[in-house]
Amino acid sequence: MQIECFRLIDRIIALDLAAKTIRVEANVPTESTIFEGHFPGHPLMPGVLLLETMAQASGWLVIGATKFTCMPFFAAVKEGKFRSFVTPGMALIANAALEHEGSGFAVTRAEIHCDDKLICDATLTFRLVPFPSPDFRDSMEKFASSIAFPMELARHD
Repeated sequence: MQIECFRLIDRIIALDLAAKTIRVEANVPTESTIFEGHFPGHPLMPGVLLLETMAQASGWLVIGATKFTCMPFFAAVKEGKFRSFVTPGMALIANAALEHEGSGFAVTRAEIHCDDKLICDATLTFRLVPFPSPDFRDSMEKFASSIAFPMELARHD
């Protein structure tokens, strides 16, 4: 297997913990080894990476909602629909809304748009677990800073 780094969101545009929503920006690169095999001469963003983009946006929403105390691990997808192709260079906006958080699980409803056109959407479930180590949490905080996660919203009261 040849797998690239799975950091699929570029920036958090808005995180509203009262409304339990997030909006993120994800710019599809113009060149990537992903496109060499998917598909030669007709490059398309794989649907699984679109799903992962929605999961990452949802994950940051859950991290914010739990005040950076839990790590959400992707557990299930329901009603996932891919409605349009995504090609290199497209600017995507992913939105997610938290529908449930409790009992060690979280459920979000997520979607991706490009130029106000719905690209895909799904209901996603996550298993919530405490961060496995302080080093792991530290690395997540550093990454949060690089995508403009508003850390002040995730502080314990």
